[in-house]
Amino acid sequence: MRQALFRLLLILTPFVSAGAGGHTYEYTENCAKAYNHFMALRLTEGHTLIQHEMRTDPKNLMAAYIADYEDCILLLVNCNVEDYKKRAEGMDRRLTLLESGDASSPWYRFCNSGMYLHRAIVNVRFGEQYKAAMNFRRSFALLKENQRLYPSFEYNTIIAGLQEAVVGSLPGSYKWLASVFGMKGSVRDGTERLGAFVASHNATQPLYTETMLYYLYARFYLLAEQQEVWSTLTGPKFSTADNLLHVFVKTNIALDLRHSDEALETLKAASREEGYANYPVFDYQYGMALLTKCDTNCVRYFERYLKNNKSDIFIKDAWQRMAFAWHVAGMSNRAEYCKRQILSQGTARLDPDKQAQRFAESGLWPNRTLLQARLLIEGGYYEKALGLLQRIGKADMQTQPDKAEYSFRLGRVYEELAKRPGSGFRYSDALTQYRDAMKEGKDRSEQFAARAALHIGKIYELLGMNKEATLAYHECLDMPSHDFQNSIDQQAKSGLNRIEWKEKGGK
Repeated sequence: MRQALFRLLLILTPFVSAGAGGHTYEYTENCAKAYNHFMALRLTEGHTLIQHEMRTDPKNLMAAYIADYEDCILLLVNCNVEDYKKRAEGMDRRLTLLESGDASSPWYRFCNSGMYLHRAIVNVRFGEQYKAAMNFRRSFALLKENQRLYPSFEYNTIIAGLQEAVVGSLPGSYKWLASVFGMKGSVRDGTERLGAFVASHNATQPLYTETMLYYLYARFYLLAEQQEVWSTLTGPKFSTADNLLHVFVKTNIALDLRHSDEALETLKAASREEGYANYPVFDYQYGMALLTKCDTNCVRYFERYLKNNKSDIFIKDAWQRMAFAWHVAGMSNRAEYCKRQILSQGTARLDPDKQAQRFAESGLWPNRTLLQARLLIEGGYYEKALGLLQRIGKADMQTQPDKAEYSFRLGRVYEELAKRPGSGFRYSDALTQYRDAMKEGKDRSEQFAARAALHIGKIYELLGMNKEATLAYHECLDMPSHDFQNSIDQQAKSGLNRIEWKEKGGK
């Protein structure tokens, strides 16, 4: 980061507050430097600076708050169970320290709210859903009180915007939680709050970087503003040089947007950065990108992830991805070995690991051509996937799930190619395939019927046919239990929220 930015922070007096017991909330130069190091995954540098600040000025509670980012970010990225056990005590101490601060300062409830929010996010990552709900509720209540007492305190917007967007996107199975705690939310309103803060602040000011990341994620995953977000991530203001957190974010979104080539380019450049090897997740991402090319070199990255990773998530998923790589390559013995490992390795807390466990227990293998087409689609290689699917037909599919998957995969290719001007493909072709997938996959546990309904909703929403989109999203939510249900339901709920906002006059 440019050193000149830090010097500017020294004159930002609105961020200094003093009160009872001599406690202050001063965003000093060391606090700013440490924060920027943490938000770039340069945790060692940030740790040194913030510990020095806390020793030299123990009354400055802003330093204690900034120190919490080290634990929160490390645990989110690496999800190391042993790290969690070791760092939990430090998180407790910081929370106790913050609660002893000056209650007359707007920073008092803000920092406490932010600390509980950090806790909630980490709880979710480690599968502690009840703890997450309790800590989120505490954060919500503290921030609400701070808004009542200090309505003009602009930093309330950061946490309030994020919370409102999260509550507004809760799928039906979690609505009771918001109702019990009296929490109301709107994806659009929450995201716009974040956007307003970003528009009126800059990188020289406190907490800007995380707000920008919240804003980008909300727009991408909740408002479906995917191309707009991608333009930001590939623009000059979002540099991945010397910033591994930006690398993680850009690669994550590139993979979800089916831009595997860009993901690989980003990771290759980042692999030369100091500290890259400290985060096994990069090997996992690299393996995912290579797998979409049906490149068995992906196996060595997944193996390295399994060797260096100390968490219990994406273990089953990594074994499944290796099994798929060997299966597509026709290496049956290696594929079977990987499949057996799924049953005894890792946990099934997250949707990808749950799906991998079901795959291993089923004793079945996916159709090799369908699997290859799926991987190519996930990487953005649509023409190659289309060529594969056209060489076979639905009549060649032997089972009902395969028929549903064939229709869904073909629909995905048509949908993506229809977005390209002059391609000759139409959304109506995709809709026909998706409707077939719904018929063929209805009342089954596979994801294809629900995901087809979701994409029908997305197409109609894109075409401005809100009534039809609403019906499709509700069909998606009404599907019986299926793979990846939490993720799919949340996307459908977000679609309904977007349409509701548009029909109320939003643009």
